[in-house]
Amino acid sequence: MSNLYGDFNQKIDYVFKVVLIGDSAVGKTQLLARFSRDEFSVDSKATIGVEFQTKTLVIDQKTVKAQIWDTAGQERYRAVTSAYYRGAVGAMLVYDMTKRQSFDHMSRWLEELRGHADKNIVIMLIGNKCDLGSLRAVPTEDAQEFAERENLFFMETSALESTNVETAFFTILKEIYRIISKKSLAAGEAIDISGNAALFKGTNIIVPGQDQDSVKKGCCFAS
Repeated sequence: MSNLYGDFNQKIDYVFKVVLIGDSAVGKTQLLARFSRDEFSVDSKATIGVEFQTKTLVIDQKTVKAQIWDTAGQERYRAVTSAYYRGAVGAMLVYDMTKRQSFDHMSRWLEELRGHADKNIVIMLIGNKCDLGSLRAVPTEDAQEFAERENLFFMETSALESTNVETAFFTILKEIYRIISKKSLAAGEAIDISGNAALFKGTNIIVPGQDQDSVKKGCCFAS
């Protein structure tokens, strides 16, 4: 899949912000490290506040920079919520498949996400640590049922063994690209012969710095 990665000298066509959310110690930071740097640290410490990594890849001959944001799962960091979700076009809800409680908390995390993020955000449910199959506490069927009910993508991963990590990130990024490019195509078809953009009814234009509470759609900027 190395041909999907972009050249650092290429012009960036899109920047997609994706947030990782879920309880502390479910492996969010390890998933990010595995995808962005192909690393795994057995001595990984709990995330303090918010941090992010970037990775550039090519989708349909367009160069996409993925900004993957990781935040602490502890309650004391909930004050960063609004800023964390602002501008996100994708989200990964991560639970530890060996800890039932982390899965049971998915409904609360999803509610928080949908309360702060754009309504069109692409969401994937991630059951991490699938390498610990003998300790499984969350049946795959339970997660699939939850994902189907809430209209989420779903995948089980292992940051340790690198199982499905790239596939999960590429799946969500490709879906975001599909939605954004479809909107771009629709906007292009709305340009009249004089060269003036005839916007479809209901189309919103996002202006950098604009209060997102006043905007219902969209979220990323093409350079």
